[in-house]
Amino acid sequence: MKSNHMNQYAVNLLFIVLACVSIFPFALLIMASFTDQKAIINEGYSLFPSALSLDAYRFMMNSASSLFRAYGITVFITLFGTAVGLAISTMLAYPLSRSDMPLRKVMSFLVFFTLLFNGGLVSTYLIYTEFFHIKNTIWALIIPGLLTNGFYILLIRTFFSTSIPPAIIESAYIDGASEFKIFIRIVLPLSLPILATIGLMLGISYWNDWFNGLIFVTDSKLFSIQNMLNRMLTDLQFIQRSNMTNTSQATANIPAESVRMAIAVIGIIPIFCAYPFFQKFFVKGLTIGAVKG
Repeated sequence: MKSNHMNQYAVNLLFIVLACVSIFPFALLIMASFTDQKAIINEGYSLFPSALSLDAYRFMMNSASSLFRAYGITVFITLFGTAVGLAISTMLAYPLSRSDMPLRKVMSFLVFFTLLFNGGLVSTYLIYTEFFHIKNTIWALIIPGLLTNGFYILLIRTFFSTSIPPAIIESAYIDGASEFKIFIRIVLPLSLPILATIGLMLGISYWNDWFNGLIFVTDSKLFSIQNMLNRMLTDLQFIQRSNMTNTSQATANIPAESVRMAIAVIGIIPIFCAYPFFQKFFVKGLTIGAVKG
């Protein structure tokens, strides 16, 4: 009995250490964004800097209106894209999970095929710009993500196949329920763990997406927060290179290192705060949905 307690304490201690190791980079990132530029140069990054400063955030607030607009665009595309993408994925995964669906294996293969091959960047760009005409529109940040990830569909299909008892669906049929009503009233409520898991994955991918904005959007008024922060980082690098030949006091006083950390903080904090609320469903959905292929 005593040995069991010792083993439990050892396991708990191990997980505490791992948690601290995981949290350390985020804590260091946040503190570095509040550290004075001279302290970073002289002492390096530290959890307990000798001098604190809000210069990095003051520098970023020079573009406050653009940042708030970019945040609003990102929140919209994240919520809208996640909801629509989740609906498309579940509506495709459900029939694939039914053994009586005609051509089920062929459709499953086509979904799996998309995990191995794609059309390439050039053809994708031409199709979206020449046929869908989404360049410099808000849809350029949404539609490419709606062509759903085959991995998500297969994960949801596996969950439906292994975790939804066929007897429940058969009973609903006997009671006269339609296919759509079975899907809405029975399947979806029983699938909350996998829906939360895929929803979190889709939300993170939309929030962190900057590539679609890079190739489809040139209008700065349509920049997402990631594109806005990337533009600020590019401008900061340009200013630093200019400092090598320009001795202007205005450019020399820009807190370049702490601004980089502040950019990272602004980009990651919302997801960092939202993840704990989805963690329970995220872990359960992955473990249950990946039982069988």
